[in-house]
Amino acid sequence: MGLINDAKVLWHMAVSPIQGDSHQQRLESFYAGQADAYDEFRKRLLHGREDLYASLEMPEGGVWIDLGGGTGSNLECVGDRMAPLKQAYLVDLTPSLVEVARKRVEARGWNNVTVVEGDATAWRPEEGLADVVTFSYSLTMIPDWFKAIDHALSLLKPGGRIGVVDFYIARKYPPDGRVTHGWGTRTFWPAWFVNDNVYLTTEHLPYLEHHFELERLEERRAKVPYLPIVRVPYYLFVGRKR
Repeated sequence: MGLINDAKVLWHMAVSPIQGDSHQQRLESFYAGQADAYDEFRKRLLHGREDLYASLEMPEGGVWIDLGGGTGSNLECVGDRMAPLKQAYLVDLTPSLVEVARKRVEARGWNNVTVVEGDATAWRPEEGLADVVTFSYSLTMIPDWFKAIDHALSLLKPGGRIGVVDFYIARKYPPDGRVTHGWGTRTFWPAWFVNDNVYLTTEHLPYLEHHFELERLEERRAKVPYLPIVRVPYYLFVGRKR
């Protein structure tokens, strides 16, 4: 089944046209046919998630909001550390992925997890603020990603933490001590991902650092399934609301 599922995912990533008048319709067009095969393939493409969630404290009685949480696989990264939380919210705009997430939560018996079909730039819980807000490979798929970061800031308590892991490209002239990407990296990867409405940018990190007190930043590269030579750049960011 592995190769069959991979073929299904690759078809939707590389061949099947993305259709729809709204962002939600385009997301559903892209994911609906591969939702059941999503996790197996993406765990070999979306690196750093386990590392990010392992490094974030989930305080007793706290609230965690995962924006663009997809199928809920990020919940698995937190695992038993979710038990002390008062509430966890998984928010995603794509109906087919939300359905997978709801089935996962029900199967796991996570009574303190609520799955929401909603917009990461606008949705908020009815009451209270969050201790932790996360984005895992979702900012690059949110057209108004800057608005999503602004919204995450508004959702956090003072001292609350944001965690982000995602693809990116470095600025042509990055700050001292930061990773430099050559012309090929800065040209190839945005062109590669844009077909799937995934938009790599140089501006995630500067925007995050402007809004949050930096606690952790790592710039890395990762393997890509079926492309043994190339390595895609991604970052891991943890910041604190001042």
